[in-house]
Amino acid sequence: MADDSGEFTKGGSRIFRHGRGGEKPAGAASPEHADDESISNHVADKIGPIETVYHELVSDVVHVDVHWVKATDSRPFHVLVTSGMSALPMTVPEGDPSAHYAELFALLPENWKMQHDAWRDERWYWPVRWLKLLARLPHEYRTWLGFGHTVPNGDPPKPFAPNTDLCSVLVMKSISLPVEAQSMQLRDGTPLEFFTLYPLHANELECKLREGTDALLDRFDAAGVSDVIDPLRPSVSDLVPPNHRS
Repeated sequence: MADDSGEFTKGGSRIFRHGRGGEKPAGAASPEHADDESISNHVADKIGPIETVYHELVSDVVHVDVHWVKATDSRPFHVLVTSGMSALPMTVPEGDPSAHYAELFALLPENWKMQHDAWRDERWYWPVRWLKLLARLPHEYRTWLGFGHTVPNGDPPKPFAPNTDLCSVLVMKSISLPVEAQSMQLRDGTPLEFFTLYPLHANELECKLREGTDALLDRFDAAGVSDVIDPLRPSVSDLVPPNHRS
């Protein structure tokens, strides 16, 4: 489970150290608990038709499928969307207004290899792997994911694949998808939020922990960093945004 150690980063973020929570939550690992139909309909209506669904064959804690919305001329990036993370509520601290139910987006450039055979290569598969990993994380460790949370690939963080130095993930709202696509209500009226994965360099993670999320986002804005994943993008950690210059 998430251990609230009382530690804070220099940027003021609380540090949670995760350990497995022991027994699985009641009702876990059963795909019928997720409102897949409502999620699929919402994605098709607000983003675009679903090209295919990558169904999970073996599940642990929750059953996580990944929906693919193919890139188009008007939206030149692929959208991957989880369904199943919201089968269970996240363990949000009492009094915290963060969403209790969530799903995740990953945006991939239109030239990303989407063939299933290509995903045997980690260079093309790691965003899918991390969607599944993060969709389970709140339920495996009795914690939650929300705006501004970061998750490193190990300690110290290691690159996701041989062709990139990106090694951590920042969870945010999308800047490329319509606002109305990023929240919905499930069949029973339960509110659901969608968050997007922003992969980070190691020194960008350090910048966020040291100075806070806003400082990193200022650097993103100054450099024109998008939420469409670019494995080769340079780090912005040394960039001084215009509003920080003397």
